[in-house]
Amino acid sequence: MDDSELIKWSKKGDLDSFNRLVESYQKAVYNLALRMLSDRQAAEDASQEAFFSAWRGIGDFRGGNFKAWMLRITANVCRDHLRKRKRNPTSSLEELSMEFELSNSTESPEDYALRLEVRTQIQRGLASLPSEQRLAVVLSDIQGLSYEEIAQVMGCSLGTVRSRLSRGRARLRDYLVQKGTFSP
Repeated sequence: MDDSELIKWSKKGDLDSFNRLVESYQKAVYNLALRMLSDRQAAEDASQEAFFSAWRGIGDFRGGNFKAWMLRITANVCRDHLRKRKRNPTSSLEELSMEFELSNSTESPEDYALRLEVRTQIQRGLASLPSEQRLAVVLSDIQGLSYEEIAQVMGCSLGTVRSRLSRGRARLRDYLVQKGTFSP
């Protein structure tokens, strides 16, 4: 079954059809939440909350790009989490620790450590961006969405998407240069 059939059945209350949609989009939803929130547990919670919201609101889906609709819900959930985090800051022992397994290939421990450091700095740089710029950069450069899809997810114009991407990328580049991760 394609997405349109699964959506049609989901609207009729078929949980199995909706679960198949979840399976199709769970990676994209989780990756967006992880990049926005910089915390695995928070990303898992936000992903689950986004899918629950989508299930409750599937009847309101008017067609079009389901992925963009799902990522918009995810972005909204992440914004809520970021607002709560700002009001009640906590520190995590696992701050930004990403699971990177040493591959079975010929990657040396030094290469592994360097790759881990670069990824950690990029994640920290993303976390330093204002949430709207971070969302635009993640949707474009990590999720691979088109500008039109990003505009749908963010609920803004193409010009606003371009502006947020340009500013977000510039700030991220400046952050990485400042930290010595990349040279200008």
